[in-house]
Amino acid sequence: MEVIDLRSDTVTKPSEKMRQAMAAAEVGDDVYAEDPTVNLLEAKAAEVFGREAAIFMPTGTMGNVTAIRLHTQHGQEVICEARSHVLDWEMGMIAAFAGCQVRTVAAERGILTWQHIAPVIAPSIYYRAQTGLICVENTHNMAGGTVTPVVVFEEIWAEAKKAGLPVHLDGARVFNAAVALGVPVAKLTSGFDTVMFCLSKGLGAPVGSMLVGSKDLMARARSIRKALGGGMRQAGVLAAAGLIALEEGPGRLSEDHIHARILAEAVAESGLVEIDLEAVQTNIVIFRLIAGDAAGYVGRLKGRGVLASAIGPDVVRFVTHLDVNRGACERAAEIAVEELEC
Repeated sequence: MEVIDLRSDTVTKPSEKMRQAMAAAEVGDDVYAEDPTVNLLEAKAAEVFGREAAIFMPTGTMGNVTAIRLHTQHGQEVICEARSHVLDWEMGMIAAFAGCQVRTVAAERGILTWQHIAPVIAPSIYYRAQTGLICVENTHNMAGGTVTPVVVFEEIWAEAKKAGLPVHLDGARVFNAAVALGVPVAKLTSGFDTVMFCLSKGLGAPVGSMLVGSKDLMARARSIRKALGGGMRQAGVLAAAGLIALEEGPGRLSEDHIHARILAEAVAESGLVEIDLEAVQTNIVIFRLIAGDAAGYVGRLKGRGVLASAIGPDVVRFVTHLDVNRGACERAAEIAVEELEC
């Protein structure tokens, strides 16, 4: 039976080109900054984002918590949206490692604006934990892959600067956002102090994420990465695949967005789910089952070769990616509707 895996865009397998590049990669000890392939990947990432420097991370979680630790002091607050990945899916590392607490704000479709942020910035009084960082997410995973436009960020950048607050972007899927908006990632992220993006999601690398920013911040990030166990030694075998992902991955992301729309429209037309079609802007489809029992529904899909995620008692998520072509998505859409009607 053919398996159509729509659980996440992290499930993609490295291409033959990636495998060949990994096998042939020139390597050295990256803890000594002597791995030429890692150094090339970091230079390329910095160039794409218009930054001074970048650092290769094994995971996006490590990239995000490193950035949070860079910008904050223990006992401060980090402002983020209420469904943020840094809050719900990163093992409490804001508290456990960075020593901060989270100040959440619920925003429609996950799009955090300055109007959301300003009221929760801590007043400058000695007996109140102070705001240390603003963290935003683009695309927003749990809001369904929604995209924040540049104009919203421009206001946040300007007002945060006036307030003396750094701003970090969890840009795990920022290339999806850039494609959806039709703007370069450098423009979409230009005002952030640091940006994390994943090579191992829509871009298709088997492992890895990047953190970009100034030379000074990335030098400090290298020490924090080491403290977290991220000194990967001869990591060029991984960076080689990351280079191909960075160079070739963004150009095909629009296909994933089209495939997500096929899935979203199919389940919407069934009349058996609640779904915000306007929020299906990239490669993530999230919907609520009117009849409930997401786990049971996902189990039935699995029995027919379609893998999906139950992300709540009655909420289901599909994620499209390069290993699932249009024909497979159309077949998955048919099965998804048939199982809704059971």
